[in-house]
Amino acid sequence: MSEPDAGSSSAGVVTGQVPARDRTRTVLVEIGAERARQDARWGEQNHPDGTGPDVPVLAALGDDRPAAVLRELARDHCDQEFAAGQGVFRQILTEEVFEAYAESDPAALRAELVQVAAVAVAWIEAIDRRT
Repeated sequence: MSEPDAGSSSAGVVTGQVPARDRTRTVLVEIGAERARQDARWGEQNHPDGTGPDVPVLAALGDDRPAAVLRELARDHCDQEFAAGQGVFRQILTEEVFEAYAESDPAALRAELVQVAAVAVAWIEAIDRRT
């Protein structure tokens, strides 16, 4: 039996079915293309991380609680929603992002950012399966 072909729009977004073994590869190719566009537009970026357990990462929104507090709130909220059968990708990604925000150690921050990226890829794959 032949596998379904992947369709795509002019924007490069997958619109057809992709075999399971190729889903992640397809998304990562799109991410690589987006990174190339970012580099072409802004050049190599080397900003400070701006993270750490005591950093008020939402201060611009009027919330001065430190990242470590927000990390715990995001974890608790995600756990509660999934325990109630109401978990969604937004909650998982939010939890992972706040875990990254709360890290000051570069190796731990990098590991958290890999988790953020992995959840984002999983979410994209789920969208592709639904569309």
